[in-house]
Amino acid sequence: MLTAGDLVFLWSPAKGDSFLIKLSPGSNQGSHLGQIKHEDIIGMSYGDVINTNRGEPFFLLRPSVGEYTRRIKRQTQVIFPKDSGFIIQHLNFGPGARIVECGTGSGGLTSVFAHFVGDDGKVYTYDKREEFSRLAQSNLERWGLAHRVEFKVRDMKDGFDERDTDAVFLDVQNPWDYIGIARDALTGGHHIGILVPTFNQIEKTLVALREHHFVDVQVLELLMRYYKTDPRRLRPDDTMTAHTGFLIFAAKAQPLPVQPDAEESADPGAPPQTPAGDTVPLTPDRDFISSPEGEEIKPE
Repeated sequence: MLTAGDLVFLWSPAKGDSFLIKLSPGSNQGSHLGQIKHEDIIGMSYGDVINTNRGEPFFLLRPSVGEYTRRIKRQTQVIFPKDSGFIIQHLNFGPGARIVECGTGSGGLTSVFAHFVGDDGKVYTYDKREEFSRLAQSNLERWGLAHRVEFKVRDMKDGFDERDTDAVFLDVQNPWDYIGIARDALTGGHHIGILVPTFNQIEKTLVALREHHFVDVQVLELLMRYYKTDPRRLRPDDTMTAHTGFLIFAAKAQPLPVQPDAEESADPGAPPQTPAGDTVPLTPDRDFISSPEGEEIKPE
């Protein structure tokens, strides 16, 4: 049974119009199909149908994480569901995980992380701008997940407080400057994820990942296209979500042992070898060496 404070996703079968509302007695949801009073929804259940004052039906659905993150209040660009779901899979975490996020923004990805770590997990999210952190906290409170998140406002150059976390995600303009502190916060063998919008940012980030001994590095982008769901005219939508950013993933590992230089380790008294490693026998014809002028000189 739905009560005051619950989130409800209203969906119209007529034209697919939709609204995400938080039930509050005395409030109304308006649309071109008519008005719906929140009080009329309270006491109903998810899956029920309610009519507007004009008799137009709306379904009462449980909102998905994707619908919520698409509709949060924002002052920054947010990471959309096509990327956030892939990020969760590649960072490989679930209930009980501890996640560090650098670049809170409006809290879109923060809310996704908080949803999946559960009440036993924790998301530590950093942003140097207090107004972004406050907005993100407000968005998480609306979704009912703020208790799973610790919001920190400071310059990330000072490093992260956490150690041995399950994953780190960087959504900042210059992620290459934070790869070292991300390594310090991350458990060995676990993954870092990074979002950047341009190629030159990828190049700098790849160099930093190599310098800090991250392995299994992957770079990709995701393109998403919906289809019209009328079985009589099934075809792609007229628009699609194309480039939103490049994703980079890598795993923390120990440095490889330093291999001694082949020339320094070679026995100076050993006979010469071919490039394939075969010993070159000395023959009478090879008992002469050439001077810089090209003259053959008999060794003493």
